[in-house]
Amino acid sequence: MSEPSEDQQEPTEAPPELSLEPIDLIVEARAHGWRLDHYLTRLYPNYSRQLFNRAIRLGAVRVNGLEVKKSRRLRVNDRITVRLPEEPDSSIQPENIPLDVLFEDEHLVVINKQADMIVHPGKGNYRGTLAGALQFHFDQLSDSAGQHRPGIVHRLDRDTTGVIVIAKNNQVHDKLSQQFADRVVKKEYRALTWNELEFDSDYIETHLRQSFRNRERMIVSEEGELTRFAKTFFEVLERYNGFTYVKLLPETGRTHQLRVHMQHKGCPLLADALYNGGSEFRLSDLTDEHASGLSESELERVLIARQALHAFRLEISHPESGKRMQFEAPLPEDFVNTLEALRQYRAKS
Repeated sequence: MSEPSEDQQEPTEAPPELSLEPIDLIVEARAHGWRLDHYLTRLYPNYSRQLFNRAIRLGAVRVNGLEVKKSRRLRVNDRITVRLPEEPDSSIQPENIPLDVLFEDEHLVVINKQADMIVHPGKGNYRGTLAGALQFHFDQLSDSAGQHRPGIVHRLDRDTTGVIVIAKNNQVHDKLSQQFADRVVKKEYRALTWNELEFDSDYIETHLRQSFRNRERMIVSEEGELTRFAKTFFEVLERYNGFTYVKLLPETGRTHQLRVHMQHKGCPLLADALYNGGSEFRLSDLTDEHASGLSESELERVLIARQALHAFRLEISHPESGKRMQFEAPLPEDFVNTLEALRQYRAKS
């Protein structure tokens, strides 16, 4: 479902600031035949492919000492040197922000991320980040993904709550990143949506790209050079009159994938302003004064003021022992309150 009136040419962007110290990589057998830009974005999922492409055009990425195109097909034992894009200010100030630690050992930490917390600094948001909190609470963190992403192997959107895993050293970081790249990490999300999904369970398969009109949004688009394939399995947990509680299992990890896929199915997430779900969800969205007997002020109570999406469960193989491990983050209070209100006022008869 493409947006109308989109420009057909990608806007010109300023070149990224690049780190002074290059990183050396040796292409392993599994990546034989991969495109250079695809390989780099799989190794470093916190960076966009577009950003890497700009770095390649600047000559900041070389293969066997030579400047190459982004479409260069890799061979086993190719040597890649890359200067990762950096933010203008390469330092992160540690911040004493409380963290909900679900698990910790000498290799990794698993956090239950709260809402309204950016994972790492960027676009003028340099304070109140998970990265700053991690710098305060932990003495050792990986720096494989750059100085602004200490320990951060994957990410959650600012207002998405739930499980996120953190690496304490670069070896662990690389092993965990490989699990994400190989899609052996199992991720389960919980979401509350407007409207009712047509089927009780199904796959959603689309191609996504960044909107040219609003660079913060992703849209469903026809397959092309700027698109990436996205696949999500969903299973309806509960149905209400006009709403759905759904389990989402992403099989790819694209930016805003679950939010875009739910909008694409005509069921945007509650309080997801970026994807037509409204800026907040109130009790008055479920009932009125006459039906409920509640006062007008009670009806105006905000149940949830951020997208109703929670990273409920994450399953990985421990990077040292190889043991499969599963972590769960309980549903946050605003999500639970909304769920209870749906059950009370919009239950199926």
